Amino acid sequence: MDSIRARPGLLHPDQRVRDQVPQSGHEAHPGRSLPGARLPLVATPVSLDLADVLAFASATAEDAGREILERDGLFPQAPSMKGLRDPVTEADLASERLIVERLTGRFPDHAIFAEEETRVGSRAGLTWYVDPLDGTVNFSQAHPFFAVSLALYDGPRPLLGVVHAPRLGETFAAAAGRGATLRSPTQAAAQPLSVSSKQALIEAVLATGFAYRRHELVDNNVGHFARLVLQVRGIRRAGSAALDLAYVAAGRLDGYWESDLNPFDLAAGALLVQAAGGVVSDMHGGQDWLQSGSIVAGGAAMHAAVLQQLQAGAPS
Repeated sequence: MDSIRARPGLLHPDQRVRDQVPQSGHEAHPGRSLPGARLPLVATPVSLDLADVLAFASATAEDAGREILERDGLFPQAPSMKGLRDPVTEADLASERLIVERLTGRFPDHAIFAEEETRVGSRAGLTWYVDPLDGTVNFSQAHPFFAVSLALYDGPRPLLGVVHAPRLGETFAAAAGRGATLRSPTQAAAQPLSVSSKQALIEAVLATGFAYRRHELVDNNVGHFARLVLQVRGIRRAGSAALDLAYVAAGRLDGYWESDLNPFDLAAGALLVQAAGGVVSDMHGGQDWLQSGSIVAGGAAMHAAVLQQLQAGAPS
C-alpha cells in the first residue's frame, strides 16, 4: 500500500460552507489549555450533517464488527498472505464488503480507500479511509485487540472517525470540533474522552508498533524503542494502530508513536486524539502524518517529550 498516499485537496467549489468547526476537542474539556493542540478550522460541506453521518459510521462499524465475530476469533486460525508478511482473513474481506456497500449506497459521490481491495475515486475531496480489521494477526491468534476503523476526510482535513473493538464491545467516535466519546458495555451512555495529563516521561505508559517490513528498513523503530524504553514506565506493543490511538484519546495510554503506516491505519484514531484534546504530528513535528505514515500522539506535554526523544535519534 506504500504507493497509495493521500493528496492534499480543497473543498469542491460547489460545496458551500455550512458552519466552521475546529479540529480539536477543547470545547468538550473546559478549563484546559493545550498549546499546539488547536488546529485550523474545518469547513463542513453544506450537504453533511456530521452528527448524522457519525451515527451512521458508528452503526456501520459495529455491524462490520459482528461480521468479524461471526468468523470466529475465539480460536487461532491460519490467515492467507497478501504478501510475505501481510496477512488477510475472510473476516477482513467480509467486513470490508459490508462497509463499502453501506458507504457507496449512502454516499455514492464519496471516494473510498480501504485496506484490502477497494479504491474508489480521488482523495482530493470527501474520502473514507477504511481499515475493516486492524489487527489481523491478533484476530488470527485469538487475541481480542483488533478493531474496525472508519474515517471521513475532506482532502487532508479530518471530519469524523470511528474505531470499534468488536471483541471488547467498545466504540470510540469523534467529529471535528465536537469532542470524542466512548460507548462501552459497562456504561449506559457514551462517555466523553480526554487525553492523559501526564507530563514526565518516567510516569508514562506509551505504545508503538513495528512495520511488517521492518527487516528491510533502516529506520525500523528498533532504535527509537531502545531509546525510549529506558526513560518511561512502560511501552506496549499491542498490534492495532487504530486502537492504540483510541486508547491515547481515552487516557488509557499516555502517548503513541509509529512509522510506515498507511492512511487507513491512523486516519480515525488521529482524529480521536485531537478531539479528546491531544496533539498529533508526524515525526518531524509537522502535519504530514496522513501522507507520511509516521505519527506521534499524546497530550501536549507528553507529545512534546516523546517527539524530542524521537528527533534526538536512535542510540548508536
